[in-house]
Amino acid sequence: MYPRIFKNPSTRSFFLFGPRGTGKSSWLRSTLGSFPYIDLLKDDLYRTLLARPERIEQYLAPKSTWVVIDEVQRVPDILNEVHRLIETRDIKFALSGSSARKLKSKGVNLLAGRALTCFLFPLTIGELGNDFNLKKALLYGMLPEVWDSEDFIPYLKSYITTYLKEEIQQEGLTRNLGSFSRFLEIASFSQAAPLNVSKVAQDVGIDS
Repeated sequence: MYPRIFKNPSTRSFFLFGPRGTGKSSWLRSTLGSFPYIDLLKDDLYRTLLARPERIEQYLAPKSTWVVIDEVQRVPDILNEVHRLIETRDIKFALSGSSARKLKSKGVNLLAGRALTCFLFPLTIGELGNDFNLKKALLYGMLPEVWDSEDFIPYLKSYITTYLKEEIQQEGLTRNLGSFSRFLEIASFSQAAPLNVSKVAQDVGIDS
């Protein structure tokens, strides 16, 4: 695992957004793992808090100073409870999610300035140091898994499938997932070349 150049905003609550697979959960566990950690990918915890967001208080220690909520976009209404706890118990929260858009589109409580908004992106040249390889970066990207594992091709295929399903289809960002899939493939061959919108649209099979 490569150390991330990301400073913990330790004095205030914060949202941590970023694409899937950039290492948000790993960073939170390594930095704030000693504090109560609420992982909303756990089905039982997800169902419990989805039904009754106020139950979050049951998972906190009496003198908790920090609380981590991972994948907060899965239970947007929990942010009302987060707001209340910030005000009444002076607790700081680290709230991670893959997209601020999901929360904003649902009109949920974004804590009215009580939390900073931070982003974690794929690896940088500085983080990779001597391991950086320009050809590999251009071909496969800078997601940590690509550089932490030699067998990363299956991971990238799974990543694309998950992205299409959870970030594109479920969010209703396109009505034609097949055309969007073809666009991704064609766009990959056009990297670093002049963009010809009409040609790309023709290859995808849609109107430009």
